[in-house]
Amino acid sequence: MPAMRLTIALAAIAAAVLLPVSGASAHAAAAKKCGVGDSRSYGTTYVLTIHVSGASCRNGRKLIRAYHACRPGKSGKCASVKGYSCSEHRFNKSKTSYDSNVTCRNGGKVVKHTYTQFI
Repeated sequence: MPAMRLTIALAAIAAAVLLPVSGASAHAAAAKKCGVGDSRSYGTTYVLTIHVSGASCRNGRKLIRAYHACRPGKSGKCASVKGYSCSEHRFNKSKTSYDSNVTCRNGGKVVKHTYTQFI
């Protein structure tokens, strides 16, 4: 009987330790980093990073191209594209360029990218 209690206690400890890990890895599998490819092919100076969640990398790259086609000029922003609502945060601003983080959401789908724009 004491061996059975020890087995049950060890199983409970293992479940408590492994449960958060499995939940975290399931979330990590849903979000992924995508290859940029030709960083100058998106309609801005350089796309530096792409991350998607709930969407494919291919569709993420298409959305990013549509986002930059929607922007009116080099300093413009696009609030929505292809059913996604987009927000943008610009940083490293200078007279000649800026960097920006863009997040576009459509329900559970999220496409994020960082780009550099020369003015």
